[in-house]
Amino acid sequence: MSLLQTLPSLPSDAAYDLVVIGAGGAGLSAALHAAIDGAKVLVVERTAHVGGTTAWSAGTTWIPCTRHAKGVADEDSLERAARYLDRVVGDHADAALRRAFLAHGAEAVERFEQHSDVHYRPYALHPDYESDVDGSTLRGRALEPLPFDGRQLGALFGLLRPPIPEFTVLGGMMVDRTDINHLLSMGRSWPSLRHAVKIVARHAHDRLRHPRGTRLVMGNALVARLLHSLAQRPRVTLLMDTQMREIHVSDGHPGPGRSIEAVTLESAGTSRRIAVRGGLALASGGINRDPVWRERHLPGIPMDWCPGAPGHTGQAQALALQIGARHGQGAASPTFWAPVSRRQRADGSTAVFPHFVMDRAKPGMLTVNQAGRRYLNESMSYHRYGLAMQAEQCRSEAGEPGAAAALPSWIVCDAAALKRHGLGMVRPGGGGLAPFIADGYLRHGATLADLAHQLGMDAATLEATVATHNRHAEAGHDPDFQRGVTAYQRNIGDATWPGRNPNLGALTAGPYYAVQVVPGDIGAAVGLQTDDQARVLDAQGMPIGGLYAVGNDAQSIMGGTYPGPGITIGPGMVFGFLAARDAWRRCRSA
Repeated sequence: MSLLQTLPSLPSDAAYDLVVIGAGGAGLSAALHAAIDGAKVLVVERTAHVGGTTAWSAGTTWIPCTRHAKGVADEDSLERAARYLDRVVGDHADAALRRAFLAHGAEAVERFEQHSDVHYRPYALHPDYESDVDGSTLRGRALEPLPFDGRQLGALFGLLRPPIPEFTVLGGMMVDRTDINHLLSMGRSWPSLRHAVKIVARHAHDRLRHPRGTRLVMGNALVARLLHSLAQRPRVTLLMDTQMREIHVSDGHPGPGRSIEAVTLESAGTSRRIAVRGGLALASGGINRDPVWRERHLPGIPMDWCPGAPGHTGQAQALALQIGARHGQGAASPTFWAPVSRRQRADGSTAVFPHFVMDRAKPGMLTVNQAGRRYLNESMSYHRYGLAMQAEQCRSEAGEPGAAAALPSWIVCDAAALKRHGLGMVRPGGGGLAPFIADGYLRHGATLADLAHQLGMDAATLEATVATHNRHAEAGHDPDFQRGVTAYQRNIGDATWPGRNPNLGALTAGPYYAVQVVPGDIGAAVGLQTDDQARVLDAQGMPIGGLYAVGNDAQSIMGGTYPGPGITIGPGMVFGFLAARDAWRRCRSA
Protein backbone atom coordinates (compact mmCIF):
# COMPACT_ATOMS: atom_id res chain seq x y z
CA MET A 1 0.00 0.00 0.00
CA SER A 2 1.19 3.50 -0.80
CA LEU A 3 1.83 5.73 2.21
CA LEU A 4 -0.30 8.60 0.89
CA GLN A 5 -4.04 7.93 0.67
CA THR A 6 -7.29 9.90 0.58
CA LEU A 7 -10.12 9.58 3.07
CA PRO A 8 -12.64 8.23 0.52
CA SER A 9 -10.16 5.53 -0.49
CA LEU A 10 -10.19 3.98 3.00
CA PRO A 11 -12.52 1.02 3.47
CA SER A 12 -15.78 1.72 5.31
CA ASP A 13 -14.72 -0.59 8.14
CA ALA A 14 -11.21 0.86 8.46
CA ALA A 15 -9.54 0.24 11.83
CA TYR A 16 -6.05 1.10 13.06
CA ASP A 17 -3.87 0.15 15.99
CA LEU A 18 -2.74 3.77 16.39
CA VAL A 19 -4.25 6.92 14.92
CA VAL A 20 -1.99 9.97 15.10
CA ILE A 21 -3.47 13.46 14.71
CA GLY A 22 -0.74 15.73 13.36
CA ALA A 23 2.27 15.08 11.14
CA GLY A 24 4.86 17.27 12.87
CA GLY A 25 8.00 15.98 14.53
CA ALA A 26 6.24 14.47 17.55
CA GLY A 27 3.39 12.91 15.56
CA LEU A 28 5.67 11.35 12.96
CA SER A 29 7.89 10.05 15.76
CA ALA A 30 4.97 8.35 17.50
CA ALA A 31 3.83 6.87 14.19
CA LEU A 32 7.30 5.56 13.36
CA HIS A 33 7.82 3.98 16.76
CA ALA A 34 4.47 2.22 16.41
CA ALA A 35 5.31 1.11 12.86
CA ILE A 36 8.62 -0.34 14.04
CA ASP A 37 6.59 -2.55 16.39
CA GLY A 38 4.48 -3.69 13.45
CA ALA A 39 1.37 -1.70 14.28
CA LYS A 40 -1.12 -0.57 11.67
CA VAL A 41 -0.89 3.22 11.80
CA LEU A 42 -2.92 6.11 10.42
CA VAL A 43 -1.41 9.61 10.42
CA VAL A 44 -3.87 12.49 9.90
CA GLU A 45 -2.59 15.93 8.89
CA ARG A 46 -4.99 18.86 8.51
CA THR A 47 -2.69 20.97 6.28
CA ALA A 48 -1.12 20.31 2.89
CA HIS A 49 2.37 19.72 4.34
CA VAL A 50 4.01 17.45 6.87
CA GLY A 51 6.50 18.68 9.41
CA GLY A 52 4.71 21.38 11.40
CA THR A 53 7.00 23.86 13.13
CA THR A 54 9.68 21.14 13.40
CA ALA A 55 10.28 21.50 9.66
CA TRP A 56 11.00 25.21 10.19
CA SER A 57 13.25 24.69 13.21
CA ALA A 58 16.91 23.83 13.62
CA GLY A 59 15.77 20.28 14.31
CA THR A 60 17.93 20.07 17.42
CA THR A 61 16.83 17.21 19.69
CA TRP A 62 17.73 17.59 23.38
CA ILE A 63 18.14 14.13 24.91
CA PRO A 64 20.88 13.49 27.51
CA CYS A 65 23.12 10.45 27.71
CA THR A 66 22.60 8.86 24.31
CA ARG A 67 25.40 6.91 22.67
CA HIS A 68 26.36 10.12 20.85
CA ALA A 69 27.42 11.67 24.15
CA LYS A 70 30.19 9.12 24.59
CA GLY A 71 33.52 10.70 23.81
CA VAL A 72 31.89 14.13 23.63
CA ALA A 73 30.52 14.49 27.15
CA ASP A 74 31.85 11.55 29.13
CA GLU A 75 31.26 13.40 32.39
CA ASP A 76 27.50 13.55 31.84
CA SER A 77 25.02 11.22 33.55
CA LEU A 78 21.29 10.87 33.98
CA GLU A 79 21.70 11.98 37.60
CA ARG A 80 23.46 15.12 36.47
CA ALA A 81 20.80 15.86 33.87
CA ALA A 82 18.06 15.28 36.44
CA ARG A 83 19.78 17.66 38.85
CA TYR A 84 19.97 20.31 36.14
CA LEU A 85 16.29 20.00 35.21
CA ASP A 86 15.24 20.00 38.85
CA ARG A 87 17.02 23.31 39.37
CA VAL A 88 15.77 24.97 36.16
CA VAL A 89 12.24 23.57 35.97
CA GLY A 90 11.56 23.02 39.67
CA ASP A 91 7.89 22.75 40.61
CA HIS A 92 6.62 24.14 37.31
CA ALA A 93 6.21 20.59 35.98
CA ASP A 94 5.82 17.06 37.31
CA ALA A 95 9.23 15.62 38.15
CA ALA A 96 7.99 12.10 37.36
CA LEU A 97 7.58 13.04 33.70
CA ARG A 98 11.13 14.39 33.58
CA ARG A 99 12.38 11.12 35.05
CA ALA A 100 10.49 9.14 32.40
CA PHE A 101 11.96 11.33 29.67
CA LEU A 102 15.51 10.82 30.94
CA ALA A 103 15.05 7.10 31.55
CA HIS A 104 13.82 6.36 28.03
CA GLY A 105 15.55 9.00 25.91
CA ALA A 106 18.61 6.98 24.90
CA GLU A 107 16.44 3.94 24.17
CA ALA A 108 14.17 5.94 21.86
CA VAL A 109 17.12 7.36 19.93
CA GLU A 110 18.79 3.97 19.62
CA ARG A 111 15.57 2.44 18.37
CA PHE A 112 15.29 4.98 15.58
CA GLU A 113 18.90 4.60 14.55
CA GLN A 114 18.69 0.80 14.52
CA HIS A 115 15.37 0.47 12.71
CA SER A 116 14.87 3.58 10.55
CA ASP A 117 16.59 6.27 8.51
CA VAL A 118 16.52 8.75 11.43
CA HIS A 119 20.13 9.41 12.43
CA TYR A 120 21.82 12.05 14.56
CA ARG A 121 25.18 13.50 15.42
CA PRO A 122 26.22 15.52 18.46
CA TYR A 123 27.13 19.18 18.26
CA ALA A 124 30.80 19.76 19.02
CA LEU A 125 29.82 22.61 21.36
CA HIS A 126 26.22 23.38 22.25
CA PRO A 127 25.85 24.39 25.91
CA ASP A 128 22.67 24.10 27.88
CA TYR A 129 20.95 27.48 27.95
CA GLU A 130 21.28 27.87 31.73
CA SER A 131 24.93 26.88 31.62
CA ASP A 132 25.71 28.44 35.00
CA VAL A 133 23.28 26.09 36.78
CA ASP A 134 24.58 22.98 38.51
CA GLY A 135 24.20 19.90 36.32
CA SER A 136 24.47 21.70 32.98
CA THR A 137 26.82 20.56 30.22
CA LEU A 138 28.58 22.22 27.32
CA ARG A 139 27.97 19.42 24.82
CA GLY A 140 26.49 15.99 24.23
CA ARG A 141 22.81 16.57 24.98
CA ALA A 142 21.94 18.49 21.82
CA LEU A 143 21.64 16.13 18.85
CA GLU A 144 21.53 17.31 15.25
CA PRO A 145 19.77 15.32 12.50
CA LEU A 146 22.12 14.28 9.74
CA PRO A 147 21.59 16.06 6.40
CA PHE A 148 19.28 14.19 4.05
CA ASP A 149 18.99 13.93 0.28
CA GLY A 150 15.41 14.97 -0.42
CA ARG A 151 15.50 13.22 -3.78
CA GLN A 152 15.08 9.95 -1.89
CA LEU A 153 11.52 10.97 -1.07
CA GLY A 154 10.50 10.91 -4.72
CA ALA A 155 6.93 12.14 -5.11
CA LEU A 156 6.65 12.64 -1.34
CA PHE A 157 9.18 15.50 -1.48
CA GLY A 158 6.37 17.92 -2.29
CA LEU A 159 4.63 17.06 0.99
CA LEU A 160 7.54 18.34 3.08
CA ARG A 161 6.89 21.78 4.52
CA PRO A 162 9.41 24.11 2.84
CA PRO A 163 11.76 26.04 5.14
CA ILE A 164 11.17 29.68 5.96
CA PRO A 165 12.42 31.45 2.79
CA GLU A 166 14.39 33.99 4.82
CA PHE A 167 16.39 31.10 6.33
CA THR A 168 17.57 29.99 2.88
CA VAL A 169 20.00 31.50 0.37
CA LEU A 170 20.27 31.55 -3.42
CA GLY A 171 16.59 30.92 -3.95
CA GLY A 172 15.91 27.98 -1.68
CA MET A 173 19.26 26.51 -0.60
CA MET A 174 19.09 25.37 3.01
CA VAL A 175 22.10 26.11 5.18
CA ASP A 176 22.95 25.20 8.75
CA ARG A 177 25.43 26.90 11.06
CA THR A 178 28.33 24.88 9.65
CA ASP A 179 27.43 25.98 6.12
CA ILE A 180 27.04 29.61 7.16
CA ASN A 181 30.47 29.65 8.79
CA HIS A 182 32.04 28.19 5.64
CA LEU A 183 30.22 30.64 3.38
CA LEU A 184 31.41 33.57 5.49
CA SER A 185 35.00 32.24 5.55
CA MET A 186 35.38 31.06 1.96
CA GLY A 187 37.51 34.08 1.07
CA ARG A 188 39.99 33.25 3.84
CA SER A 189 40.02 29.44 3.98
CA TRP A 190 40.53 26.77 1.32
CA PRO A 191 38.47 24.16 3.22
CA SER A 192 35.64 26.69 3.53
CA LEU A 193 35.88 27.54 -0.17
CA ARG A 194 35.69 23.84 -1.10
CA HIS A 195 32.67 23.34 1.15
CA ALA A 196 30.92 26.42 -0.25
CA VAL A 197 31.58 25.46 -3.87
CA LYS A 198 30.29 21.94 -3.24
CA ILE A 199 26.95 22.95 -1.72
CA VAL A 200 26.37 25.80 -4.21
CA ALA A 201 27.08 23.50 -7.15
CA ARG A 202 24.67 20.93 -5.74
CA HIS A 203 22.03 23.61 -5.36
CA ALA A 204 22.52 24.85 -8.92
CA HIS A 205 22.01 21.30 -10.15
CA ASP A 206 18.88 20.95 -8.01
CA ARG A 207 17.28 24.09 -9.38
CA LEU A 208 17.27 22.62 -12.87
CA ARG A 209 14.88 19.89 -11.66
CA HIS A 210 13.28 21.02 -8.40
CA PRO A 211 11.56 24.17 -7.07
CA ARG A 212 14.07 24.31 -4.20
CA GLY A 213 17.21 22.64 -2.96
CA THR A 214 17.04 18.94 -2.11
CA ARG A 215 20.02 18.97 0.26
CA LEU A 216 18.05 19.09 3.49
CA VAL A 217 19.45 20.11 6.86
CA MET A 218 18.14 20.91 10.35
CA GLY A 219 14.41 20.43 10.92
CA ASN A 220 13.68 19.72 7.27
CA ALA A 221 16.19 16.87 7.38
CA LEU A 222 14.63 15.42 10.53
CA VAL A 223 11.09 15.48 9.12
CA ALA A 224 12.29 14.08 5.78
CA ARG A 225 14.02 11.20 7.56
CA LEU A 226 10.87 10.43 9.53
CA LEU A 227 8.71 10.59 6.41
CA HIS A 228 11.09 8.44 4.36
CA SER A 229 11.20 5.86 7.15
CA LEU A 230 7.41 5.69 7.35
CA ALA A 231 7.18 5.27 3.59
CA GLN A 232 9.11 2.00 3.92
CA ARG A 233 6.48 0.57 6.28
CA PRO A 234 3.54 -1.04 4.41
CA ARG A 235 1.13 -0.77 7.37
CA VAL A 236 1.30 3.04 7.58
CA THR A 237 -1.23 5.37 5.92
CA LEU A 238 -1.01 9.16 5.66
CA LEU A 239 -4.03 11.40 5.08
CA MET A 240 -3.41 15.04 4.13
CA ASP A 241 -5.87 17.97 4.30
CA THR A 242 -7.96 15.95 6.75
CA GLN A 243 -9.41 17.02 10.10
CA MET A 244 -10.61 15.15 13.16
CA ARG A 245 -14.19 16.19 13.95
CA GLU A 246 -15.10 13.94 16.88
CA ILE A 247 -13.59 11.50 19.36
CA HIS A 248 -15.86 8.57 20.21
CA VAL A 249 -15.55 6.92 23.63
CA SER A 250 -16.99 3.73 25.05
CA ASP A 251 -20.65 4.05 26.19
CA GLY A 252 -20.83 7.25 24.15
CA HIS A 253 -20.10 9.63 27.01
CA PRO A 254 -17.27 10.70 29.34
CA GLY A 255 -16.94 8.89 32.63
CA PRO A 256 -14.82 6.50 34.72
CA GLY A 257 -13.40 3.60 32.75
CA ARG A 258 -14.10 5.19 29.37
CA SER A 259 -11.74 4.51 26.48
CA ILE A 260 -11.31 5.65 22.90
CA GLU A 261 -13.23 3.59 20.36
CA ALA A 262 -13.15 5.64 17.16
CA VAL A 263 -12.68 9.04 15.56
CA THR A 264 -14.65 10.83 12.89
CA LEU A 265 -12.48 12.36 10.17
CA GLU A 266 -13.46 14.84 7.49
CA SER A 267 -11.83 15.82 4.20
CA ALA A 268 -13.25 17.77 1.25
CA GLY A 269 -16.83 17.16 2.30
CA THR A 270 -16.33 13.45 3.03
CA SER A 271 -16.55 12.14 6.59
CA ARG A 272 -15.62 8.70 7.83
CA ARG A 273 -15.68 7.00 11.21
CA ILE A 274 -12.36 5.20 11.85
CA ALA A 275 -12.09 2.52 14.53
CA VAL A 276 -9.21 2.86 17.00
CA ARG A 277 -7.94 -0.45 18.40
CA GLY A 278 -4.96 0.62 20.48
CA GLY A 279 -4.76 4.36 20.85
CA LEU A 280 -5.30 7.89 19.59
CA ALA A 281 -2.24 10.16 19.83
CA LEU A 282 -2.82 13.91 19.67
CA ALA A 283 0.16 15.69 18.12
CA SER A 284 -1.46 18.63 16.36
CA GLY A 285 1.12 21.23 17.40
CA GLY A 286 -0.58 22.98 20.32
CA ILE A 287 -2.91 25.93 20.72
CA ASN A 288 -0.90 28.99 19.72
CA ARG A 289 -3.25 29.83 16.86
CA ASP A 290 -6.45 29.53 18.90
CA PRO A 291 -7.71 33.14 19.23
CA VAL A 292 -9.69 32.44 22.42
CA TRP A 293 -6.69 30.87 24.16
CA ARG A 294 -4.43 33.71 23.02
CA GLU A 295 -6.79 36.33 24.37
CA ARG A 296 -6.80 34.58 27.74
CA HIS A 297 -3.12 33.66 28.07
CA LEU A 298 -1.22 36.00 25.71
CA PRO A 299 -2.89 39.40 26.02
CA GLY A 300 -1.17 42.05 23.96
CA ILE A 301 0.63 39.50 21.76
CA PRO A 302 -1.03 39.49 18.31
CA MET A 303 -1.25 36.19 16.46
CA ASP A 304 0.81 37.57 13.58
CA TRP A 305 3.81 37.73 15.93
CA CYS A 306 3.81 33.93 16.10
CA PRO A 307 6.45 32.30 13.83
CA GLY A 308 4.98 28.81 14.25
CA ALA A 309 3.55 26.77 11.41
CA PRO A 310 -0.17 26.99 10.56
CA GLY A 311 -2.59 24.43 11.92
CA HIS A 312 -1.83 24.87 15.64
CA THR A 313 -5.41 25.89 16.44
CA GLY A 314 -6.01 23.65 19.44
CA GLN A 315 -8.91 21.87 17.73
CA ALA A 316 -7.67 18.42 18.76
CA GLN A 317 -7.28 19.53 22.37
CA ALA A 318 -10.79 21.00 22.38
CA LEU A 319 -12.21 17.63 21.36
CA ALA A 320 -10.19 15.93 24.10
CA LEU A 321 -11.51 18.39 26.70
CA GLN A 322 -15.05 17.48 25.65
CA ILE A 323 -14.48 13.87 26.72
CA GLY A 324 -12.98 14.73 30.09
CA ALA A 325 -9.34 15.66 29.50
CA ARG A 326 -7.83 18.64 31.30
CA HIS A 327 -5.07 21.14 30.74
CA GLY A 328 -1.96 21.14 32.88
CA GLN A 329 -1.25 23.82 35.47
CA GLY A 330 1.74 25.58 37.00
CA ALA A 331 3.89 26.44 33.98
CA ALA A 332 6.21 29.40 34.46
CA SER A 333 5.07 30.68 31.05
CA PRO A 334 2.17 29.53 28.87
CA THR A 335 4.41 29.44 25.82
CA PHE A 336 8.02 29.60 24.68
CA TRP A 337 9.41 32.85 23.30
CA ALA A 338 11.88 34.39 20.89
CA PRO A 339 12.39 37.94 19.63
CA VAL A 340 11.08 38.21 16.06
CA SER A 341 11.15 40.83 13.34
CA ARG A 342 8.53 41.09 10.60
CA ARG A 343 8.53 42.06 6.95
CA GLN A 344 5.96 41.86 4.21
CA ARG A 345 6.95 39.59 1.34
CA ALA A 346 6.34 40.32 -2.33
CA ASP A 347 3.37 37.92 -2.35
CA GLY A 348 1.67 39.84 0.47
CA SER A 349 2.42 37.32 3.22
CA THR A 350 4.36 38.33 6.32
CA ALA A 351 7.75 36.88 7.14
CA VAL A 352 8.19 36.41 10.90
CA PHE A 353 11.90 35.96 11.55
CA PRO A 354 13.15 34.60 14.90
CA HIS A 355 16.39 36.17 16.14
CA PHE A 356 17.89 33.04 17.65
CA VAL A 357 21.69 33.30 17.47
CA MET A 358 22.96 35.15 14.41
CA ASP A 359 22.83 38.78 15.50
CA ARG A 360 21.49 40.03 18.86
CA ALA A 361 24.30 38.56 21.03
CA LYS A 362 27.15 39.55 18.73
CA PRO A 363 29.66 42.38 19.27
CA GLY A 364 28.45 45.72 17.97
CA MET A 365 24.79 44.93 18.72
CA LEU A 366 22.57 46.17 21.53
CA THR A 367 18.85 46.24 22.29
CA VAL A 368 16.97 49.32 23.44
CA ASN A 369 13.41 50.11 24.48
CA GLN A 370 11.39 52.90 22.93
CA ALA A 371 13.17 55.48 25.09
CA GLY A 372 16.56 54.40 23.74
CA ARG A 373 17.77 52.62 26.89
CA ARG A 374 19.14 49.11 27.31
CA TYR A 375 17.11 46.95 29.67
CA LEU A 376 18.22 43.35 29.14
CA ASN A 377 21.13 41.00 28.53
CA GLU A 378 21.15 40.51 24.76
CA SER A 379 23.06 37.22 25.13
CA MET A 380 20.54 35.38 27.29
CA SER A 381 18.47 32.60 25.70
CA TYR A 382 15.85 33.71 23.21
CA HIS A 383 13.14 32.49 25.59
CA ARG A 384 14.42 34.68 28.44
CA TYR A 385 14.86 37.56 25.98
CA GLY A 386 11.19 37.35 25.01
CA LEU A 387 10.15 37.28 28.66
CA ALA A 388 12.40 40.24 29.44
CA MET A 389 10.74 42.31 26.70
CA GLN A 390 7.34 41.69 28.25
CA ALA A 391 8.60 42.37 31.77
CA GLU A 392 9.96 45.75 30.67
CA GLN A 393 6.64 46.56 29.03
CA CYS A 394 4.83 45.71 32.27
CA ARG A 395 7.21 47.90 34.28
CA SER A 396 6.56 50.75 31.88
CA GLU A 397 2.79 50.36 32.10
CA ALA A 398 3.09 50.31 35.90
CA GLY A 399 4.97 53.62 35.76
CA GLU A 400 8.17 52.32 37.30
CA PRO A 401 11.06 54.83 37.15
CA GLY A 402 13.48 54.26 34.27
CA ALA A 403 11.23 51.81 32.43
CA ALA A 404 9.83 52.48 28.97
CA ALA A 405 7.63 50.72 26.45
CA ALA A 406 9.41 47.71 24.97
CA LEU A 407 6.83 46.27 22.57
CA PRO A 408 8.39 46.82 20.13
CA SER A 409 12.07 47.15 20.95
CA TRP A 410 15.00 47.80 18.60
CA ILE A 411 18.21 45.91 17.90
CA VAL A 412 20.77 48.61 17.07
CA CYS A 413 24.19 48.17 15.46
CA ASP A 414 26.84 50.03 13.51
CA ALA A 415 27.92 49.47 9.91
CA ALA A 416 30.80 47.16 10.85
CA ALA A 417 28.55 44.85 12.90
CA LEU A 418 25.93 44.75 10.15
CA LYS A 419 28.56 43.78 7.59
CA ARG A 420 30.09 41.16 9.86
CA HIS A 421 26.94 39.52 11.25
CA GLY A 422 23.92 40.72 9.31
CA LEU A 423 20.79 41.87 11.12
CA GLY A 424 17.65 39.78 11.05
CA MET A 425 16.68 39.19 7.43
CA VAL A 426 19.59 41.35 6.25
CA ARG A 427 22.47 39.08 5.25
CA PRO A 428 26.06 39.56 6.40
CA GLY A 429 28.26 41.41 3.95
CA GLY A 430 26.64 44.84 4.04
CA GLY A 431 25.15 44.69 0.53
CA GLY A 432 21.61 44.69 -0.80
CA LEU A 433 20.28 47.05 1.86
CA ALA A 434 18.11 49.24 -0.39
CA PRO A 435 14.94 47.07 -0.39
CA PHE A 436 15.06 46.66 3.40
CA ILE A 437 15.48 50.40 3.88
CA ALA A 438 12.80 51.23 1.33
CA ASP A 439 10.09 49.19 3.06
CA GLY A 440 11.11 50.29 6.55
CA TYR A 441 12.31 46.92 7.84
CA LEU A 442 15.81 48.37 8.28
CA ARG A 443 16.09 51.86 9.79
CA HIS A 444 19.31 53.79 9.37
CA GLY A 445 20.97 57.08 10.16
CA ALA A 446 24.34 58.65 9.40
CA THR A 447 24.72 59.40 13.12
CA LEU A 448 23.14 58.03 16.26
CA ALA A 449 21.11 61.23 16.48
CA ASP A 450 19.81 60.64 12.97
CA LEU A 451 18.89 57.05 13.86
CA ALA A 452 17.15 58.19 17.06
CA HIS A 453 15.04 60.56 14.98
CA GLN A 454 14.09 57.65 12.71
CA LEU A 455 13.08 55.58 15.74
CA GLY A 456 11.13 58.35 17.44
CA MET A 457 13.33 58.52 20.53
CA ASP A 458 15.44 61.17 22.26
CA ALA A 459 18.84 61.44 20.58
CA ALA A 460 20.72 62.26 23.78
CA THR A 461 19.35 59.16 25.51
CA LEU A 462 20.37 56.82 22.68
CA GLU A 463 23.81 58.46 22.45
CA ALA A 464 24.31 58.06 26.21
CA THR A 465 23.22 54.41 26.04
CA VAL A 466 25.71 53.66 23.28
CA ALA A 467 28.49 55.57 25.04
CA THR A 468 27.99 53.50 28.21
CA HIS A 469 27.84 50.30 26.19
CA ASN A 470 31.06 51.23 24.39
CA ARG A 471 32.91 51.77 27.66
CA HIS A 472 31.78 48.36 28.88
CA ALA A 473 32.79 46.77 25.57
CA GLU A 474 36.28 48.26 25.87
CA ALA A 475 36.61 46.83 29.37
CA GLY A 476 35.12 43.49 28.29
CA HIS A 477 32.57 43.51 31.11
CA ASP A 478 28.90 44.52 31.25
CA PRO A 479 28.18 45.51 34.88
CA ASP A 480 24.61 46.51 34.04
CA PHE A 481 23.33 43.21 32.60
CA GLN A 482 26.25 40.73 32.82
CA ARG A 483 26.40 40.07 29.08
CA GLY A 484 28.77 37.32 28.03
CA VAL A 485 29.45 35.80 31.46
CA THR A 486 28.18 32.24 30.89
CA ALA A 487 29.35 29.51 28.53
CA TYR A 488 26.05 29.60 26.65
CA GLN A 489 26.27 33.34 26.12
CA ARG A 490 29.87 33.20 24.94
CA ASN A 491 29.01 30.37 22.56
CA ILE A 492 26.52 32.53 20.65
CA GLY A 493 28.96 35.43 20.56
CA ASP A 494 31.74 35.81 17.99
CA ALA A 495 34.60 33.38 18.64
CA THR A 496 36.84 35.32 16.24
CA TRP A 497 36.24 38.68 17.92
CA PRO A 498 39.55 40.30 18.97
CA GLY A 499 38.03 42.05 21.97
CA ARG A 500 37.96 40.86 25.56
CA ASN A 501 34.40 39.57 25.45
CA PRO A 502 32.95 37.65 22.44
CA ASN A 503 29.57 39.25 23.09
CA LEU A 504 30.67 42.86 23.50
CA GLY A 505 31.88 45.29 20.86
CA ALA A 506 31.66 49.05 20.57
CA LEU A 507 29.44 50.81 18.04
CA THR A 508 32.04 53.16 16.60
CA ALA A 509 31.20 54.48 13.13
CA GLY A 510 28.08 55.19 11.14
CA PRO A 511 25.91 54.66 9.41
CA TYR A 512 23.94 53.07 12.23
CA TYR A 513 21.10 50.61 11.75
CA ALA A 514 18.14 49.20 13.67
CA VAL A 515 15.51 46.50 13.27
CA GLN A 516 12.27 46.36 15.24
CA VAL A 517 11.67 43.23 17.33
CA VAL A 518 8.71 41.93 19.31
CA PRO A 519 8.26 38.79 21.45
CA GLY A 520 7.03 35.95 19.27
CA ASP A 521 5.52 32.79 20.74
CA ILE A 522 7.33 29.84 19.19
CA GLY A 523 5.39 26.98 20.80
CA ALA A 524 2.89 26.31 23.57
CA ALA A 525 4.08 25.15 26.98
CA VAL A 526 0.48 24.61 28.12
CA GLY A 527 -1.27 21.48 26.89
CA LEU A 528 -3.19 18.42 27.99
CA GLN A 529 -2.01 16.90 31.26
CA THR A 530 -0.40 13.51 30.72
CA ASP A 531 1.32 10.86 32.81
CA ASP A 532 4.70 9.20 32.37
CA GLN A 533 3.32 7.03 29.52
CA ALA A 534 1.96 10.07 27.61
CA ARG A 535 -1.59 9.02 28.59
CA VAL A 536 -4.02 11.95 28.86
CA LEU A 537 -5.44 12.40 32.37
CA ASP A 538 -8.91 13.44 33.42
CA ALA A 539 -9.94 15.77 36.25
CA GLN A 540 -9.44 12.98 38.79
CA GLY A 541 -5.92 12.27 37.54
CA MET A 542 -6.94 8.99 35.88
CA PRO A 543 -5.87 8.03 32.32
CA ILE A 544 -8.47 8.15 29.58
CA GLY A 545 -8.05 4.74 28.00
CA GLY A 546 -6.23 4.88 24.67
CA LEU A 547 -5.83 8.67 24.55
CA TYR A 548 -2.31 10.11 24.36
CA ALA A 549 -0.84 13.59 23.84
CA VAL A 550 2.68 14.31 22.63
CA GLY A 551 4.64 17.33 21.46
CA ASN A 552 2.99 20.68 22.11
CA ASP A 553 -0.42 19.07 22.59
CA ALA A 554 0.91 17.85 25.95
CA GLN A 555 1.73 20.02 28.95
CA SER A 556 5.47 20.69 28.63
CA ILE A 557 7.66 18.66 30.95
CA MET A 558 9.88 21.76 31.05
CA GLY A 559 7.11 23.77 32.72
CA GLY A 560 7.43 26.85 30.54
CA THR A 561 11.18 27.11 31.13
CA TYR A 562 13.79 26.62 28.41
CA PRO A 563 16.75 24.57 29.66
CA GLY A 564 18.41 23.87 26.31
CA PRO A 565 18.17 23.62 22.53
CA GLY A 566 15.54 21.18 21.30
CA ILE A 567 13.60 20.84 24.56
CA THR A 568 10.33 20.53 22.63
CA ILE A 569 11.53 18.14 19.90
CA GLY A 570 13.40 15.82 22.28
CA PRO A 571 10.50 15.16 24.67
CA GLY A 572 8.13 14.98 21.70
CA MET A 573 10.12 12.12 20.25
CA VAL A 574 10.58 10.27 23.54
CA PHE A 575 6.95 10.51 24.66
CA GLY A 576 5.92 9.57 21.13
CA PHE A 577 7.85 6.36 21.77
CA LEU A 578 6.15 5.81 25.13
CA ALA A 579 2.69 6.49 23.68
CA ALA A 580 3.27 4.09 20.78
CA ARG A 581 4.55 1.39 23.13
CA ASP A 582 1.57 1.68 25.47
CA ALA A 583 -0.91 1.69 22.59
CA TRP A 584 0.71 -1.44 21.16
CA ARG A 585 0.39 -3.13 24.53
CA ARG A 586 -3.32 -2.32 24.52
CA CYS A 587 -3.65 -3.88 21.08
CA ARG A 588 -1.96 -7.09 22.12
CA SER A 589 -3.95 -7.40 25.33
CA ALA A 590 -7.31 -6.80 23.64
